[in-house]
Amino acid sequence: MTLTQLEYIIAVDNKKSFARAAAACHVTQPTLSMQVKKLEEDLGVLIFDRSKKPILTTDIGQRIVVQARSIIREASRIPQLIEEEQETVKGELRVGIIPTLGPYLLPLFLPAFMEKYPEVELNIQELLSDQIMDKLQADQLDAGILVTPIHAEGFTEIPLFYETFVVYMSTSHPLSDQHKIDFEDLNLDDMWLLQEGHCFRSQAVNICGEKSVKTHRGLRFESGSLETLRRIVEKQYGYTLLPELATLELGEELYHKHVRTFRNPQPVREVSLVLRRSFMKRKLVDLLQGAILEAVPDILKNKGRGKVVEWKD
Repeated sequence: MTLTQLEYIIAVDNKKSFARAAAACHVTQPTLSMQVKKLEEDLGVLIFDRSKKPILTTDIGQRIVVQARSIIREASRIPQLIEEEQETVKGELRVGIIPTLGPYLLPLFLPAFMEKYPEVELNIQELLSDQIMDKLQADQLDAGILVTPIHAEGFTEIPLFYETFVVYMSTSHPLSDQHKIDFEDLNLDDMWLLQEGHCFRSQAVNICGEKSVKTHRGLRFESGSLETLRRIVEKQYGYTLLPELATLELGEELYHKHVRTFRNPQPVREVSLVLRRSFMKRKLVDLLQGAILEAVPDILKNKGRGKVVEWKD
């Protein structure tokens, strides 16, 4: 049994295809297939059911792959320990971030981070929360930036900041003349929502306290982008909810025209770095955490627990 063979079975489990796994490992398919077959023969078990399309990992194969991930993860710690001892700042850091954070948080810290640490290769993917957690579990990401608490076994959550929700409202809406909004004033009939799967959608539904979504004057539209919903509100009717970071660059005119805040207690979400408990690349993760905290406005970092109402899925 070799580390290379373990890397190959992890790739096949990830890709569900020998051809795609070989491409990901930068080897020919016959080479990869031969090594996987040899490992199966040495172990005396079938790791993959090749009769299925896509390829399925057998029950015992799943257990072997889990152990293989652990072995590869621990083996990769050796060069990382050397880099940390030498105080070098380089390497790849794979980060997932949810779509309702990415457009607003990344521009705040990325330019300075990349300039300060030019030998760090940041691989950032914009994914839904469930997708980030799945990729963290499969060692396909090193860290996730998402809304917590997650309460997932085997993971560590490092809170970064807290941001409140605001109402982004059309000037034609009856509530637009109010500077402060109560939860009970809102309903889903007038609200534009993100698509299913976004945790921000669930938070919006929780705030309104309803479970049905009706049409907007004959139009039913759900988007994957808060910016799309914001522009619809400006041109059409109704309102949507925005996280606080999304309002920082609106400009004074748009802010006063469309943004309405909640009366206390205000709904808030906790944004954290999420890692596996046995996570590696500690130095790179610490640098990422520091860069985010340095870039985020103090008003977001100074919001504490107990002062606001938290809304989660």
